Amino acid sequence: MPADLSAELVAVVTAVHGDRPLVLMSGERLRLPAGPLQSEHRSMQAGLSAWVEQQTGHRLGYVEQLYTFADGDRGARRAISVSYLGLTRTEGGPLWHDWYAVFPWEDHRPARTGRTSGAGLVEQTLAPLLATWVDDAPTGERASRRRRVDICLGLGGRSWAPELALQRYELLYEAGLIPEAGAARVPGDAMESDHRRILATALSRLRAKIQYRPVVFELMPQTFTLGRLQRTVEALAGQRLHKQNFRRLVTGQELVEETGEVSSDTGGRPARLYRFRHAVMDERHVAGTKLPVLR
Repeated sequence: MPADLSAELVAVVTAVHGDRPLVLMSGERLRLPAGPLQSEHRSMQAGLSAWVEQQTGHRLGYVEQLYTFADGDRGARRAISVSYLGLTRTEGGPLWHDWYAVFPWEDHRPARTGRTSGAGLVEQTLAPLLATWVDDAPTGERASRRRRVDICLGLGGRSWAPELALQRYELLYEAGLIPEAGAARVPGDAMESDHRRILATALSRLRAKIQYRPVVFELMPQTFTLGRLQRTVEALAGQRLHKQNFRRLVTGQELVEETGEVSSDTGGRPARLYRFRHAVMDERHVAGTKLPVLR
């Protein structure tokens, strides 16, 4: 590796607590756990796991490589960030940060009292600002910009696509509407370095992946109600799913099996407890088992 080139391992460790998707930060700063690849590490995954445990006290379970970012804007030294997505279970804590505090326009579930929903932010803030960006373009570029805005925001008769989180972030960056681009015209917590872009990449990857691989299992306890499973998927997708359709799909594909026990923690009548079928757990890295398409 050239002397002026350094490699940094960055971890996007995700969990779901209640109905909130969380990402693990390093210390009090809004920065993902990261560190250099050391020569004693047998692999990048080993280096990543060591750094995450050292910085946060958490051990990684499920891990997959996410993307490699080459950033030539960090002074004289060039840095390569090799990012990984990790899924885990947690009960929350000070190192965990809400996804939707960073990307509030991505949460299209009904808003909590006193807050604007993601759909509301798109309609009231993002769409008007990006319309101005379209109008400010040279004549030959306006149609292309308009198509990008319509696709990313679900405008012009198009549907909102949750898995386009990265494309939306890149669009806001190009339009100069976020702190990383020199302005803060839309809400959302800024992060250090290029870590917000890395997090947007992870969000897009995970939202796309839950539609064709059973990775959501990595976020669930050993036993759970179908209601909790649905809330977890909705938290990741940032949108509500039809209850009966969701249950028919989950049970119809034989993703789960009853344990014979019930939970009394639902706030209503006891609900049946389920677990993922062993065969499905063995197929967690194989395409074919899916949850509802996010549309």
